[in-house]
Formats: sequence, structure tokens, C-alpha cells
Amino acid sequence: MAGKLEGKVAIVTGASRGIGRALALRFASEGAAVVVAAKSEASTEKLPGSIHTVAEEIEAAGGRALAFRLDVRDETSCDDMAAATVKAFGRIDVLVNNAGAIYLQDVGDTPMKRFDLVMGVNVRGAFACTRACLPHLEATGFGHVLVYSPPVELAALPGKVAYLISKFGMTMLAHGLAEEMRGRGVAVNALWPVTAIESQATINWGLGGPAFWRTPLILVDATMEIVTTPPADLTGQALLDEDFLRTRGWTDFAKYRCVPDSEPPRIGILDLPRVGRVG
Repeated sequence: MAGKLEGKVAIVTGASRGIGRALALRFASEGAAVVVAAKSEASTEKLPGSIHTVAEEIEAAGGRALAFRLDVRDETSCDDMAAATVKAFGRIDVLVNNAGAIYLQDVGDTPMKRFDLVMGVNVRGAFACTRACLPHLEATGFGHVLVYSPPVELAALPGKVAYLISKFGMTMLAHGLAEEMRGRGVAVNALWPVTAIESQATINWGLGGPAFWRTPLILVDATMEIVTTPPADLTGQALLDEDFLRTRGWTDFAKYRCVPDSEPPRIGILDLPRVGRVG
């Protein structure tokens, strides 16, 4: 039986671990050729996994993968990624801008190098990757761009201004580009979780614990729902994972718990703690 993405080609940035790895594996299991794009070429104790280990997982399961060392802050790297994808697989159908950097502090406690980092990785990186892939996405007539960023909520800005400028910028990219591409076969949307998600960031920075997290699979399932929907039917939206899945008839959310008998609390961007994170 053919998968839902049979014959498609998907790029996932930040795909060497965590949410990106989980998404790359699902895309491959659904028949897509997957470009595993990230900076990590070797696994470390604090950052286990690499583009090569994820590509090897995909290929070991019978899928097709291309490991690409990507620095989203470098537009040439983004252009080269798009070109390498088309050379390897002939097309681009899906781009998920998952790579991210976090720094949650007051303006006065945010060094300019941290401001530049979150802006460069988050909004500039998503813009550069999307721009590089856009002609190829349009050529398929069924293209999807997804950014992992929240609905714009100005009340959330204090204490995390730099980070949210960058993340809200990604959401504005989704809203604006969706209108530019309306009727041209490319959907552009934003997606954000309503709970903390188990990832290397939440682990390394002690952001809650397993009872506080859901697994990355909820974002994976929501992403699959988005990228298998005709572009004309779903574009220009800033979606929340659980709420969106409920509109599609999903009712079992207990399966995403990291601790089976503990339902993680719903949190908004207003509730994000102050931390510094690069990754």
C-alpha cells in the first residue's frame, strides 16, 4: 500500500534530532524522499544524532534520504540545499522550517550576538530556505511550506522580545507568502504546540520533566495532516497542534504523553520560562 507521500520529496531543517528527526522518519515511512538538513555532522553527548545517523535510519528502513550539512544563516548554503535536492530527487514538494534557536531574556539581558543568532536562525533562516525552494515548490503544483512558530500574541513579548521577534517573523512569513502564492499551488502555514514537547532543548535546559511534555509525534501527526491537504484548502494559517487535530477528528491525545498517567499542562507563549538556548 502506497504511503500518503509516495513520490514526494520533503526537506526538513534541524532534522538531526528531536522533532526534526521524528518528522524525517515519518515522511520517509509515508513514501517521501527526505533531505535531512542540519548543521550536526557528528553526534555529541549533549547533542546526540547527526544528519548522517538520521539518513542511515531512513535508508535502513528502506527509504531514500540525502544528508545535507546546512547552515540556515548562510543563503548560499540554503541555495545549495535546494539545488542538491533537485539534483538528487528531481523536485521539492514539502519544506518544513524546523531549525531554531532560543534565547528568552529581557532586552537588557540579551547580548547582540544572541539577538543576531535567534534572528539569523529563526526568521532569516526560514526566509532564506523558503526563498531558495519556492520555484521548485511552485513547479509541483502541490507545494507546502511549514514554519514552526506561534500565532502572533503581542502580550507575550515582555521577557522574550528577541526570541519572539524572530518567531513572530516566521509566522508573518507564513501569512504574507501564503497570499503571494494563493492560487499558484503552494500552501504556507505556521504550526505550534500547545504543550511543551520532549526535545534536546527541554532535556538540556530542564524545562519541566517527562510529565510536563508530550512526544514530538503530535507535531508530526499535525504536520502530516497539513502537508497532505490540497494547498488551496489550507494556507495562511497559524495553527495550534491539538486544536488543529481536533478539527480533523482526532480525539486520542493520551498517546502523546511522555508519562502515560500524566496529562501535560497546556501552556501558551505567555508561559515560556526565561532561558538561553542555542540549537
